[in-house]
Amino acid sequence: MQAKKRYFILLSAGSCLALLFYFGGLQFRASRSHSRREEHSGRNGLHHPSPDHFWPRFPDALRPFVPWDQLENEDSNVHISPRQKRDANSSIYKGKKCRMESCFDFTLCKKNGFKVYVYPQQKGEKIAESYQNILAAIEGSRFYTSDPSQACLFVLSLDTLDRDQLSPQYVHNLRSKVQSLHLWNNGRNHLIFNLYSGTWPDYTEDVGFDIGQAMLAKASISTENFRPNFDVSIPLFSKDHPRTGGERGFLKFNTIPPLRKYMLVFKGKRYLTGIGSDTRNALYHVHNGEDVLLLTTCKHGKDWQKHKDSRCDRDNTEYEKYTYREMLHNATFCLVPRGRRLGSFRFLEALQAACVPVMLSNGWELPFSEVINWNQAAVIGDERLLLQIPSTIRSIHQDKILALRQQTQFLWEAYFSSVEKIVLTTLEIIQDRIFKHISRNSLIWNKHPGGLFVLPQYSSYLGDFPYYYANLGLKPPSKFTAVIHAVTPLVSQSQPVLKLLVAAAKSQYCAQIIVLWNCDKPLPAKHRWPATAVPVIVIEGESKVMSSRFLPYDNIVTDAILSLDEDTVLSTTEVDFAFTVWQSFPERIVGYPARSHFWDNSKERWGYTSKWTNDYSMVLTGAAIYHKYYHYLYTHYLPASLKNMVDQLANCEDILMNFLVSAVTKLPPIKVTQKKQYKETMMGQTSRASRWADPDHFAQRQSCMNTFASWFGYMPLIHSQMRLDPVLFKDQVSILRKKYRDIERL
Repeated sequence: MQAKKRYFILLSAGSCLALLFYFGGLQFRASRSHSRREEHSGRNGLHHPSPDHFWPRFPDALRPFVPWDQLENEDSNVHISPRQKRDANSSIYKGKKCRMESCFDFTLCKKNGFKVYVYPQQKGEKIAESYQNILAAIEGSRFYTSDPSQACLFVLSLDTLDRDQLSPQYVHNLRSKVQSLHLWNNGRNHLIFNLYSGTWPDYTEDVGFDIGQAMLAKASISTENFRPNFDVSIPLFSKDHPRTGGERGFLKFNTIPPLRKYMLVFKGKRYLTGIGSDTRNALYHVHNGEDVLLLTTCKHGKDWQKHKDSRCDRDNTEYEKYTYREMLHNATFCLVPRGRRLGSFRFLEALQAACVPVMLSNGWELPFSEVINWNQAAVIGDERLLLQIPSTIRSIHQDKILALRQQTQFLWEAYFSSVEKIVLTTLEIIQDRIFKHISRNSLIWNKHPGGLFVLPQYSSYLGDFPYYYANLGLKPPSKFTAVIHAVTPLVSQSQPVLKLLVAAAKSQYCAQIIVLWNCDKPLPAKHRWPATAVPVIVIEGESKVMSSRFLPYDNIVTDAILSLDEDTVLSTTEVDFAFTVWQSFPERIVGYPARSHFWDNSKERWGYTSKWTNDYSMVLTGAAIYHKYYHYLYTHYLPASLKNMVDQLANCEDILMNFLVSAVTKLPPIKVTQKKQYKETMMGQTSRASRWADPDHFAQRQSCMNTFASWFGYMPLIHSQMRLDPVLFKDQVSILRKKYRDIERL
């Protein structure tokens, strides 16, 4: 047995040596013949070998550095087809390998932060309304700068939205116009918005000019052409999409079970030929006429009758039986198949209607996919498995359906309900890429209130925001800081501001008291302030304007703020009860004096009322508790125009804060038990009695309401009839059994 092994090893070794000599001999003969040819050609003066000729040649020699967008024009294109070579030379493939690290200059953002410059509009250039809305949203945002030297990102004023050559909105000679821009710099640090690209019959994604190293914010972009961490996929929206605000979602209340009349619906065009026709032509296989209504029509275009097939007449008849709006509002799932392009208007329509989108567009990079988890709000289907769609959605549990519908409403209102939100979401995504160390995580983007209202510059820790306590398993803050806004001089020890200071300091939840001195008179001496068990810090306002009461002062060490006017009359018991209520609702405003708004049909404008009714939509910040993050939002999120208006009028700052908090939370404030004589004591004080009685003061607040609503694009205030009282409040039981018994004695 051992002898056989030895013979086998010897035989194998011999075979290897024979093969080695054979191939080596071939190579040696080939090299000799090659050298002889060189020698012969050298004798005839045809070739002069260089000294480097005798060095060995390595197959993987280092290649010289070339820009990303030139790599595809080198040796990598030697073995590609002619069509691929043509595509490689078209603008859609240039810069295909661009990423933030290779095609973006971060140094422009380090000095002045994330600022966006919009090129001035050129005379004679037509701009579609949709693109005007995009530019207006940028110019009205906190990112805008009119100085290009301070800009980190540049946006063209040339209309690039519609690059379909058959469209009346198509801008000609865009290539030369873009190249002539003195700041173009091959597109570096530029952002290009586009909704439509390509034309009949292929509808390619070519925008018709060399974008260089510019980023694309593009609708209907494919995963093949999408450059991750560089481009931004945006939704396809119509020219009627509102510029600001937008309608809220149609899900008014949660129905259990969350099933509607129809399980799956679609109503739209059917293309008989060309790209995008296969999927829609096959929908009739799934349509059952009962709970699955997939209606198509080929009755569109000028020559539809020339191309109609045997199903057209029957489909058209069925198509006209149902109204699209009725189907949309009574369906659990809405099919979103691709059209000529990958994107569709049906996508946003389904989101708003709380109809769970069933995506049927293979290769579509979904809008804002970099930050939005679409598995929480949509069903991602496959065009090749169309017949399996009904059974798939029927297998989804009712709890999951309810969660999907709720997420559609959150995403619609947070990112898609207006052109402004689509634009701001795009800019915030780019800003997060630039400043990665403070970028938002997936939880912020996919949970209420969303990425637009959670500014990472405030804090990188989620526990510092009032919206994530439950997610992190944290308890709300146990202490508050009382901020008293003082505007009148201290002339007497019996002034209400001193009594208020003592009452707040006695609260078991009070950590400190800050007096914001916005009075024209000098600061009182320290001995004029009463002695308290908690620190009292007096800050003299530099600008002495109304908005200064909502500045994010570093002296505020607690997350909870008790905001007080100097003439507010509150007892320690009332303060304690209001704070315990706020701990259950840390994202809202909780307080005492309530006001309301209404729509005045005769004047067609919003009205403001201070009547004491069972309905309210605002809690004034003269006696209210809220999270200190709203000071940061008020200062850094709201535009300077609104804050300047407040400062000039010395009025409406409390209304603006209510607008802001309701816009963020989509919830009303909370009113707590109010003592009977609050109204009389408030009106009886000297510092503000004249203001409340002044008719101009009331008219100013009416005007503020409409100005604020105009900027937000809608009315964010929400009515409520809820008032929270202490347990056993006013019950006919012993006062000794009541925790907040002093409230009833007032």
